[in-house]
Amino acid sequence: MNRVTLQDVADRAGVSMKTVSNVVRGYRHVSPGMRERVQAAIDALGYRPNRTGRSLATGRSSMLGLAFPDLRRPYFAELAHVFARVAEARGYRLLLAETGATADGERSVLHDREAGIMDGMVMQPQALAARDLDAVRHGMPIVFLGEDPQPAGADQVAIDNVAAAREAVGHLVRLGRRRIGFLGHEADHLSWTSTLRIEGYHAALDDAVLPADPALLVPRRQDGDARDAEEALSAALDAGLELDGLLCRDDLAAIGALRALRRHGLDVPADVAVIGWDAIELGASTAPSLTSVAPDTRALAERALDLLLDRLDGLDEPGRHVTVGHTILFRESAPELR
Repeated sequence: MNRVTLQDVADRAGVSMKTVSNVVRGYRHVSPGMRERVQAAIDALGYRPNRTGRSLATGRSSMLGLAFPDLRRPYFAELAHVFARVAEARGYRLLLAETGATADGERSVLHDREAGIMDGMVMQPQALAARDLDAVRHGMPIVFLGEDPQPAGADQVAIDNVAAAREAVGHLVRLGRRRIGFLGHEADHLSWTSTLRIEGYHAALDDAVLPADPALLVPRRQDGDARDAEEALSAALDAGLELDGLLCRDDLAAIGALRALRRHGLDVPADVAVIGWDAIELGASTAPSLTSVAPDTRALAERALDLLLDRLDGLDEPGRHVTVGHTILFRESAPELR
């Protein structure tokens, strides 16, 4: 039985091979009608991409890198899953790397381009300065995720952390909370992510004409997890901290907060309403279930790969910085107003 080729699909759909190739790899600049027409031909013929042939024809490996700081953290693991599905739909496989959030780890991942394994990379840096990233990003297309400022010529995708934090604290205010804390930022040196989320927190307090009490900012260890957040909030409560609302830097901090509040006899949400950040799956199973800021991870993956594939197609223009949306995922810890 002869293998169905790209040309066979093009002939059946009455389009060029380039158009079929664009549809197969998920190129976004294809009209819905044309995409449907080509997909119908693909389905009718049972076409499957020949990765080896494509690599020989294009000089590409059909492999993309994805580098995150810490894959033990549920948000990064879940986001990697989304990226893998989106990349697969576009005819690519992912090589997953963990940088450890260190400069050496990030530099090592970026230098792996010399092995010729990857066509491009999506990366969330935390340690390297913008000038260091600028020095090593040439030669292989890279799209950066997250809030850290990147070189002007670099492509970047993020959510609006200030707006999201402002919206989350605004919800707590509408629930009638007036002593609203922020839990889980770094104790010694604020990351850019924490800086932006605390900025949004303060903006919402200003909106509500509420005082900004420094005691309501409760840090945890620099690389802390849920247990560190639990211990930090417990210590603050033992020292007399009073609060009735809490925005947490991430869902792990929020899970620690639920435990600390329970230990101190405080009910969530009756006494303290709690909002996390990242909307990880575990948040649906906590007691109470966790309200959380939910980045649009599907859009984040799609837009990052859009930018990367544009570069692989030869796009040469200034860096593009894209903001994707977010929502508040309402659950029991800070319920939606009715």
